[in-house]
Amino acid sequence: MGRMLIEAVQAAPDMRLAGALDVPGAPGIGADAAAFLGTPAGVTIESDLAKGLANAKFLIDFTRPGGTLEHVKYCAEHGIKVIIGTTGFDDAGKAVIAEAAKKTAIMFAPNMSVGVNVTMKLLEIAAKFMATGYDIEIIEAHHRHKVDAPSGTALKMGEVIAEAIGRDLKECAVYAREGVTGPRDPSSIGFATVRGGDIIGDHTVLFAGDGERIEISHKSSSRVSYAHGSLRAARFLADKSTGLYDMYDVLNLK
Repeated sequence: MGRMLIEAVQAAPDMRLAGALDVPGAPGIGADAAAFLGTPAGVTIESDLAKGLANAKFLIDFTRPGGTLEHVKYCAEHGIKVIIGTTGFDDAGKAVIAEAAKKTAIMFAPNMSVGVNVTMKLLEIAAKFMATGYDIEIIEAHHRHKVDAPSGTALKMGEVIAEAIGRDLKECAVYAREGVTGPRDPSSIGFATVRGGDIIGDHTVLFAGDGERIEISHKSSSRVSYAHGSLRAARFLADKSTGLYDMYDVLNLK
């Protein structure tokens, strides 16, 4: 994802790569961040946050929750705007991000893809018309290296649907089924997780009723859509000084 972001920034006429970060000990530390493209950017990959962000106005962060929260705190203190594509935050982590947004502008979304966020809007519309008489199941698939489950996108889909039909996802979500589970609770929203191979990201929401079912799906064939969405988010934040935003704000879907 980091390489995809670098390539997208390098190709954007209105943006300039100002820094690149990786974890200490990573093999790329000290190398030119765009060397893989065959055209050096003159930007060295750093593990030190202060060095990596010395000339930056924005940080696009696709890492892990612990790292992202440290980055967000630093950016809030130094007036650097943040686009967060990291997933897997708990409520405490989300609270840290919300607090940091009082000092700098932050765009926080579980999925940066324009297509995924338009899909979210379609799910909101569909759910309102199928609040009763339809069982709702969310199925997601990702590569073998993904560490959180269900995916942040699947959880966001569940939140969007639950809000649309007046339910609390924390109370109606079912994340696992095994053994004799009994009949399905009609008020529940089910989740199924698949992990394997190099699947970039597939999400399907199933509305299953008597005699019919509707499936709304989004399938990613490349991470480039996440990169392009991230750059779109950066452009959106350009005139914002503080505040917490999501891709619905960026795409004017609210």
